[in-house]
Amino acid sequence: MSNVPVLTDAQLEQVARLLGDCATGSEITRVLNSLGLDDVSGESTKWRRLYGTFLHYQRQDRAASKLIDFIRTLLDPAGFVGRPDEFEAVRQQLNAVLAFAGLQYGEDGKFRRATAAQTIEEAHQRAKTLQAKFRGRRIHSEVVKYCKPELLQDNYFHAVFEAAKGLAQRIRELSGADGDGAALVDKVFSIERPMLAINTLQTETERSEHKGFASLLKGCFAAVRNPLAHEPKLLWKGEDDAADYLSLISLLHRKLDDCARTGLGGM
Repeated sequence: MSNVPVLTDAQLEQVARLLGDCATGSEITRVLNSLGLDDVSGESTKWRRLYGTFLHYQRQDRAASKLIDFIRTLLDPAGFVGRPDEFEAVRQQLNAVLAFAGLQYGEDGKFRRATAAQTIEEAHQRAKTLQAKFRGRRIHSEVVKYCKPELLQDNYFHAVFEAAKGLAQRIRELSGADGDGAALVDKVFSIERPMLAINTLQTETERSEHKGFASLLKGCFAAVRNPLAHEPKLLWKGEDDAADYLSLISLLHRKLDDCARTGLGGM
């Protein structure tokens, strides 16, 4: 990770205490050895070992890069298979501290830069999981795939933009067609020679459902295509409106989950 910040002594101590609570002494030694780092603390208490060691390396590097490497290794998501709640609890607590340094540790085990938090409340808000942000809404995994960095940074405007681009990309991947926006939908979901179909298209009701789905797709693209050219920004205000758009895009992805290739090809 480039541009790793320097943590304050208070931030470094809080991170050390947190990591000391979730790792054994032998685990700490193992991770330090795997990274080629020396325990220079002279301490026996776990958190004091970590604090002293990473304070030394941070002063040496003028960045918290060694600490970042340690967290990535100790809290590798693969090591928490079968224990997702434990991983998420540690990650949220860690992010509540790191938010003050402008850092965010993601569910994918990667660090990202963000605007530094200024208050305790803001730090805790940053530490929310995506599920907590959109509690009660079924956000499709394909949505998160394309806009997770923007969501973690509370950049809802661009999160919706990226999610819409991801929707078009998924249609291209499922159908093998090229194009974008309404033109792509017309090619892939035509009634005469559809490349993808959401049902058998045998009855008038099924054909109407198919055409309605295509209209929903085109309406979604029309609402969010090239949003930087629109004023105001899609007429929304923050998280709630973004959640509505992402819920719609999630619905469309769930419909795509059930689409079948017809083998007909486009016109």
